[in-house]
Amino acid sequence: MISPALLSVFVPTFLFVSLTPGMCMTLAMVLGMTQGVRHTLWMMVGELVGVGLVAVAAGAGVAALMLRQPELFAVFRWLGGLYLGYLGVMMWRSRGRMAIPLESVTLAPVGRGQLALQGFVTAVANPKGWAFFVALLPPFLDASRPLAGQLAVLIAMILTIEFACLMLYAAGGSRLRSVLGQDGNVRLLNRIAGALMVGVGAWLAFG
Repeated sequence: MISPALLSVFVPTFLFVSLTPGMCMTLAMVLGMTQGVRHTLWMMVGELVGVGLVAVAAGAGVAALMLRQPELFAVFRWLGGLYLGYLGVMMWRSRGRMAIPLESVTLAPVGRGQLALQGFVTAVANPKGWAFFVALLPPFLDASRPLAGQLAVLIAMILTIEFACLMLYAAGGSRLRSVLGQDGNVRLLNRIAGALMVGVGAWLAFG
């Protein structure tokens, strides 16, 4: 339902945008450090559901209305930002379930639901994400063809690319954890992860 010419432009465009460091990618890297790639998959599930929801809303025109009502984002943004900031502070202090224990490098897995909720809120509460989809999707939609089929194809490609990029960032975080953990720099690792998490929280609240 979508011409190969359009797809040849859409794929590299969205790939470039996804690879650019942002809130969700930074969150994936932080959790890759502290939770491991496998457990971070639960955050990715929530994030991908959120991205899919935003993309559908953007394609249906709902996002334009949402962007005219910025107060609708306020609760999500501030609560989500404060929560991520709190987690970051606890990680900086090597406390809480998100931090790696100082006495060992054994992972302390966080609940799957908590990780999925983090990913979902981070994706849905990001006004820049809504604005991006409003700007990106319409040029690739053909009004003379069924909208549902076109959206299904584009969103499937978006989620596939997004998942691949999340995995790349999570793997990078896991690798950093492995390197620092071998030298016993667990406190430093917690501080790096905590600082990044605080940054994501501030980005979400004030971005």
